[in-house]
Formats: sequence, C-alpha cells, structure tokens
Amino acid sequence: MYSIMIPALLAFGLLAGTVGGLLGIGGCVIMLPALYFIFNYPLPVAIGTTITAVIITAASGAIAHIRIRNVDWSTAKVVAISGGTGAVIGSIVFTYLTGQIKLLNLILGFAFLYVSLRMVYEGFFKRGVKTLSGNKVPGSSTSKSIIGFFIGILTGIIGLGGGYALVPSFIYILRSPVKIAVGTSLASFISMAVISGGFKLYQGFVDIVAAACLGTGTAIGAQIGARLVPRTPAWFIKGLFGLIFLYVSLKFIMRAFGILI
Repeated sequence: MYSIMIPALLAFGLLAGTVGGLLGIGGCVIMLPALYFIFNYPLPVAIGTTITAVIITAASGAIAHIRIRNVDWSTAKVVAISGGTGAVIGSIVFTYLTGQIKLLNLILGFAFLYVSLRMVYEGFFKRGVKTLSGNKVPGSSTSKSIIGFFIGILTGIIGLGGGYALVPSFIYILRSPVKIAVGTSLASFISMAVISGGFKLYQGFVDIVAAACLGTGTAIGAQIGARLVPRTPAWFIKGLFGLIFLYVSLKFIMRAFGILI
C-alpha cells in the first residue's frame, strides 16, 4: 500500500509546502483535508498525522528564519510555553472528541471557513493592515500568553495553529511586522506541534510513514514557495485558494450532517 501512497503523499507535501511558503498560511490546511477526503484516513488519524508532519515543517522554517534574524525570542518563549500548556489541554479534549466524529467535522468546518473568508478578503479585496516596523512583536507578555494558550488548545484539538492562527494574531491583533510574525510564529509553534503530535502518537492516531512523507515534502516545498514570492501575484492565488478552502469547509460541515458533497 505504501509503495503506491508514498509518492502521492510526498507530492501533496510538496504542494502544501509550496503554497504555504508562498502565502504564509502553513501546510497543515492542505495536508489535513487531503488525508481525510482524498486518502480516506479516519478524521482523528488525519489530524494526528498532520500535526506530526508539521513538526518537521515548523522546525525547518524556524531554522531558516533564525538565520535571517526574523524571530523575536522574547515573544517566542512566552508563546511557546503558554501554547504548549494549551496544547496539553487541547489534546485531552481531542481524546473525548475522537468518538464524536460529527462534532469534530463541524469544528473543522468552521475552522476552515475562517481560513477561506480571510484568504478571499485578503486576496480579491487586497486590503492589508498597516503594521509597525522593527524586529519585535508588540504587545504585553499577558496578551501574548493568552493568544498562545488558546491557539495551543486549538492545535491540540484540530491540528492547526501556526500559520493558520498565530501569524494573523501577531499581525492583526498585535500589529507585528509580517516577517517577524512569520518567523516568531514558526519558532513558537514547535512546542505546540511536538506536544500535540506526541499525545496523538501515544493515543495511536498517527501514521508515522505518512507524516514523514508529508513533512519531508512540505519542508522542501516551503523553500520553493519562498522563492516564488517575488514572481507570483500572491493576492490572486490567495483568493483562489480561499474559494477552494470555502468548498473544503462546506465538505466538513455537510459531512457533520451526513451530506456528502
């Protein structure tokens, strides 16, 4: 089975990493629905495998941003600790939700609805938020701890959180410079991914081979995506993928009610 799936998983990882690197959205929002809808993994295993694969992606991306000094370490430490704590709680909640697949579908549906609406708005309307310049993420340690804690819970439950929630929180709530938001997000997210992935591995909800393939493909694709940024109309691709994610969100929501689309 793996002899057929491995090339496909690597390809999807490569696609996820390229799009994530290009748009700053993180590869997990592509990997999770691919595992669930295309490769037909049970939803809890799709979530567990995705967050485990993201450990490789986050570590690779963080190293790259550390080298070019795009990480605010004071913020990363606060968010990593509070986010890790939240990930423990979220992972415990996830254990109870694995028997409630309809509810899990509904939660993911609305999570992807947020992604789609944000991307369509930023893409087709091309409206940005002015950010501060500098090499720090503004805001108090308390506000950063709260953000990290709740995103950690979200990560533990649905396996999403880095580019999906941390980056926009840093940019839109704390008004961080974009490059610092991305680099600090990756460095902060490693603890959440490791804790969430570790819990799900222990609980038996991770396909190690699939996670390794997706993580490897995503790490490579992220480098490609970063190089495409200056040459690609990112606003158009962001809007296009926003429409695709809108369809994905509806698939999750409809499946919660037993309707397949």
